[in-house]
Formats: sequence, C-alpha cells, structure tokens
Amino acid sequence: MKTAKALTITFLTFVSLGSLNGSDKEADNISSIKKLTRGTEQYPYGSSQWVRRALRDQLGTLGWQLSEGVAANIAKGAATTLQKPEEYIDDDLFGFMGTEKGGEGQRGSATKRTSPVRVSPLVSLSKYEGDLDFGTNYMGMTAGGTPNIFETEIHGGVYRGTILIELDRIGCGEGFSRELEAGEKAKRVNALLMAIKTLWSSGRQTRFLADISPKFIAGAILSVKNPIFLESVQVVREGEKEGVNIKLLQDATADFKDEIRGCVFGARRELFSVLPEEVVPIGKAFDVMKGWVDEHYGE
Repeated sequence: MKTAKALTITFLTFVSLGSLNGSDKEADNISSIKKLTRGTEQYPYGSSQWVRRALRDQLGTLGWQLSEGVAANIAKGAATTLQKPEEYIDDDLFGFMGTEKGGEGQRGSATKRTSPVRVSPLVSLSKYEGDLDFGTNYMGMTAGGTPNIFETEIHGGVYRGTILIELDRIGCGEGFSRELEAGEKAKRVNALLMAIKTLWSSGRQTRFLADISPKFIAGAILSVKNPIFLESVQVVREGEKEGVNIKLLQDATADFKDEIRGCVFGARRELFSVLPEEVVPIGKAFDVMKGWVDEHYGE
C-alpha cells in the first residue's frame, strides 16, 4: 500500500423520483434539470460542482470545521475560502483559488491549490422521458392575488459517479508551509470516505427528497492515478431489476492488475439481480478502503 498514488471509487445510486440539479430555465414557469445530449436522447446529470458541494457540506455535518467563504479584495474578483489547508479539511481536499491586491504600483498576486480530490458529474444511465411535476403556489392568494402555476422537470433512474483521491497530495504541497503528519492525512481521507458513503445534497430536497448515497461501489487503490472504473461500471437490466455488467469489471481489473494494490466491490445486494461473486455489503467495502488508507499512511 505504501507505493499507492490514488484511491478511486465508482458508484451507482438509485433515484426513484427526483429533480437533482437545477439548470437554466427553459421557460418562466418550468424549473429545469441539467441534461446532456447523446444522439437524439437527453440524460440528466448532477454537475461535479454540485457533487463537490455535497461532499463539503457532508464533512461539515460530520463535525469538521470548514473554511469560510470570503469576498475577493480586488474588483470583479471571485469569492474564495480562507485558503488555509493546514487548518481546514476542505481547503486541503478541494483546493482553492485566490487573488490578492498588490501594493501601490505593484501587480497583484494569485494563490491556488489544485484539488487532490477529482470528481466526475453524477450522470444518469437512463434517458430523460420528459416527466414534469405540476405545482401551484397559493401563497399569493392570501393577499388577493391569483395562484402561481409552475412545473418542475423530474426523473428517476440509476446514476453513476466517480471520485479519485490523489493520496500523495493530501496534506502537503500547494498552500502548505509544513506537511501534515501521516495520521492526520489518513484521518482526512477517511472522513472523505465517510462523506461519500453518506452522500446527500441539500439542494432541491424540500419537495423531492432523494438518497444519492452509493448502492454499488467499485473501489481500487492504485500505484497510478487513473479512474479505472469510470466507464466500466455499467448496468444490465432483467425485467424490473438492475444488475451490474460483471464482464466489464473483470476486464478493468485484468487490464490494471499490475497497478492495482487492492480492489473491492460493495453493494446493497437486494437492489441488484447480477453482482460479482466477491461483492460485500456497502459498509464492509468502506471498511476495507479505510484499512487501505490506514496502511498507506501508517508508519
């Protein structure tokens, strides 16, 4: 495990009915969701920014103090965080970009930390069918107005996401004046694993509560940095049940057998009709990955 450079997790989650991540309105009374186009079909997705925000918020829920957002000190500059990765886990894991105003007659400067946690969008594997939820806001009627009619795009299906953690960049490098101790590095990565295990986004949940935590995961710790399962976790359908394409997983692990230092598959078993023989419960899979992290950073 000492030679590992990255930990990658590709996961599937089920959304029975949701409106996960908002997009620009296509009409004044329709609240849209983000979609990508493949051929003539559209597939809903949650952006990587949305997933990162959900992970950051979950770290806060788990008790970690987060770096507060601060306004830029130059005109038209973007707001950023406190930019203190030694103190704040989110500045370490998710990076930052900041600008500083220069003195009189001097150019300003920029500070940055490239995120060692790489995140893919959460993409639906089933197409958008044009479903809409019809709603009416009656609040205006109390003041003698008319009800406001609106519609919201909704979707249900299997979504896939991937996260890659650059283990050798946690707790050191850009933004650090001193490297964190190995135990603190392990603690931060394991906190991120817990945030992934319990992943939930607070956006658009008032009327469309959805559970986006993993229901199947393919995890690997590697001597290279590559999201080996990103395109190799696919579903097969048998009637109303969903299964996992085992041959693709076997091909991925065979192709990277020399780079894989550890591999685990986890699932909520009753949700899938086809699974790898070596699959374990989701909780056990995350325990296995936590063990990898502890061994990697251990003395």
